[in-house]
Amino acid sequence: MNGDQGLFVPLALGILEGLTEFLPVSSTGHLLLAGHFFGWSQPATFIVLIQLGAILAVVTIYFAKLALLIADALKGKAYAWHFAVAVLLASIPAALAGVLLRDFIQTVIYETPIVICVSLLVGGIVLLIVDRMPKREEHDLIYAFPWKLAFIMGLFQMIALIPGVSRSGATVVGGMLFGATKRAAAEFTFFIALPIMVGAFGYDLYKSRDMLDASLGINIAIGFAAAFVVGAIVVRYLLDFVSKHGFAPFAWWRIAIGTIGLIAILGFGL
Repeated sequence: MNGDQGLFVPLALGILEGLTEFLPVSSTGHLLLAGHFFGWSQPATFIVLIQLGAILAVVTIYFAKLALLIADALKGKAYAWHFAVAVLLASIPAALAGVLLRDFIQTVIYETPIVICVSLLVGGIVLLIVDRMPKREEHDLIYAFPWKLAFIMGLFQMIALIPGVSRSGATVVGGMLFGATKRAAAEFTFFIALPIMVGAFGYDLYKSRDMLDASLGINIAIGFAAAFVVGAIVVRYLLDFVSKHGFAPFAWWRIAIGTIGLIAILGFGL
C-alpha cells in the first residue's frame, strides 16, 4: 500500500464502524467482510478497539442523561440504582462469554466469512419476523425495565459475539420479544453498550499490548476518530427513524448483504 491507501483503509473502516455500530446490521460483520472482499483487512485488535469510538458517541449525545443518572444515584434515588443494576445484569453474560471465547472468536470465526454471511442472512430474517409480529409492548421507559428483562436482553447480546449477528440487533430482538417497545429496546442497547465495549477495549488492549506498534496505533487512532464522529450522527437520528419505520429496512439490508456474500463465496469462490 502507498501512504494514501494506508490512511484510507482505517478511515473507511472507521466510517463503516460508525455507520453500523448502532444499527442492527453487525458492525463487526461488515468490517470483516470489507476486509475479505475488498482487501481492507486490519488486525482483529483494530476492529475491537475502534468500536469504542462509536460507543463513546453515546456519551456525547446522552451526556446530560448520564450526568443526571449519576447525580441521582449519588443522592440515593431508587430509579437510578434500579437502572444501574439493570445495565449491570445486561452486561454480565456478554462480558463473561467474551473473556472465555475471545481467542476462538478472533482466530476462527473472524476468519470464516461464510459464517458471517449466514449470520447476517438468518439474523435479517429473524429481525424482519420479530419486527412484524404482534407483540405486547409493556415497557417503554428504560429506567423502569424489570431486571429480568434486562438480563434476558443481556443473554441475547451474548449471542452477538458471533460476527454477523449484531449486538444491537440481538438485544433489540430480545427486548421486543419480552415486552419492550421498539424505541425503548433500541435506546437500552445504547446504555448497555458502554460497559461492554469499555471492558472489551481495555481487555483487548491488554491482551494485544505486545503487537501494538506506531503504525497500528495511528490506524487505530484514525479509525477511532472516524467511528466517533459518524457514530454520533447515527445515534442522534436513529431512535426517531426506528419509531417511524421500525427495523424492517435494516432486516432487508442484512438479507441482501448476506445473500450477496454467500453468492460471491459459494458461486465465485471469492
